[in-house]
Amino acid sequence: MTHEHLHRGYGEFKDKWEFPGGKVEPGETPQQALIREIKEELDVKIKVGELIDTIEYDYPAFHLSMDCFWCPIVDGEIILKEAEAARWLDKDELYSVDWLPADIALIEKLQNSLLM
Repeated sequence: MTHEHLHRGYGEFKDKWEFPGGKVEPGETPQQALIREIKEELDVKIKVGELIDTIEYDYPAFHLSMDCFWCPIVDGEIILKEAEAARWLDKDELYSVDWLPADIALIEKLQNSLLM
């Protein structure tokens, strides 16, 4: 199994890598927000599957609470609308990029899940 992640081209964490997603807007569930964000960022339709974990992380300027889900693409081809680059990684390549700090916390969860 491979995992899609994005290269940031802007802001404080420019040149770091992150899993795609974004903020939950008022009135949305986390699942609805993820479907919308992936469509906006990657122009594909996904199906939101099982929750992997909720990652809590304190950045200097804010606290992040991030629900992380398994999500297959169900329609479309990836088109990068906001990121500079994207890569698919298999489980042995998960540490091969310079992740955002909060996303590093997710990597161990992914590796443990993929051992099953």
